[in-house]
Amino acid sequence: MFENQQRDDVEAFMKSDVDFRQLYYRHRELDSKVHDAEIGVLPVDDSSLKAMKTEKLQAKTRLQRMWDWRHRSH
Repeated sequence: MFENQQRDDVEAFMKSDVDFRQLYYRHRELDSKVHDAEIGVLPVDDSSLKAMKTEKLQAKTRLQRMWDWRHRSH
């Protein structure tokens, strides 16, 4: 996520906004778990996988809104 953004910009935002930082790391954690579940390393049932994917998408959407709002207001 935010691969097209300057790494320094993302790191500065994470340092200045606790909510963004926590959500960013939660998204990364979910991304890793979903990936592991899809390749069979992490055994989870279909409903748990679906819930993780839904939470990951919600986190991504919220992160993008936070990013867009910050950069519109600066």
